[in-house]
Amino acid sequence: MTSPSSSRGAVLALLVTILIWAYSWVVMKQVLSHAGPFDFAAIRYVLGALVLLGALVVFRQPLRPPPLLPTIAIGLCQTTAFQGLGQWALVNGGAGHVALLAYTMPFWAVLLAWFILQERLTPQRWFGLGLAAVGLTCIIEPWHGLGNTGSTVLAIGAGAAWAMGTVLSKRVFLRYGPTPLNLTAWQMLFGALALVVIALCVPQRSIDWSWGFIGGLAYSVVMASSIAWGLWLLVLHRLPTAVASLASLGVPIVSVLLAWAILHERPSVMEAVGIVFILLGLVAVSGLRLRRS
Repeated sequence: MTSPSSSRGAVLALLVTILIWAYSWVVMKQVLSHAGPFDFAAIRYVLGALVLLGALVVFRQPLRPPPLLPTIAIGLCQTTAFQGLGQWALVNGGAGHVALLAYTMPFWAVLLAWFILQERLTPQRWFGLGLAAVGLTCIIEPWHGLGNTGSTVLAIGAGAAWAMGTVLSKRVFLRYGPTPLNLTAWQMLFGALALVVIALCVPQRSIDWSWGFIGGLAYSVVMASSIAWGLWLLVLHRLPTAVASLASLGVPIVSVLLAWAILHERPSVMEAVGIVFILLGLVAVSGLRLRRS
């Protein structure tokens, strides 16, 4: 049984994780004034993968990669596509707006699991998907011509790619049983190598190796990709999964608030309504019972 002090520590770790990941979207937006989106994503995840491979050594976990083809597929979805599309969306889209659309991942994951893993869609999940559709409609506001269509499509595509990586990861865990750290490190390495190829092929602005860029890169690698990931594992170990999953929905909400405070990206009334519908939809899709949690 988890002690009260241990639970309090896990709750604090959860709050810190939410803040780190939420602020990372602001950082990702800010570094675009110093580097192209694919250059930054490639450097960030090459360094992040090396940090996680080092963690495998420190924690004495197997260095041998999981089966290559499914691991590469996960890396292409969860690192290359999710991070590449998300960073690209930030070129013309607001940090809070992009983060919110990217965090629609659970909805796409439910649909993909239905097709790929034959997981049954319950009436509650259909209801959640309906709420999400209403929320997305409010955020996108198609009656205003979709606003920045390119950024919106890229952000939603990032969420869908993240969902595909999640579903493929679940299948790998079921079939081969790798440790989460092992699978995460190797898929990130393969995905990062693909980002390097894209960065070399796509024309971008030259990297400005200023303190602003170095600081943003350090935050993304050390805080968002390493420390926050370790804190998240601690949270999942000490708190019920339902509580942790529900609380993690705070990331896009805090991102919106931080982008408002720091980048002056004030959400519209319809975006606020959309946020509420998406949160309700996420709760319904996850199947959580708030009273029990």
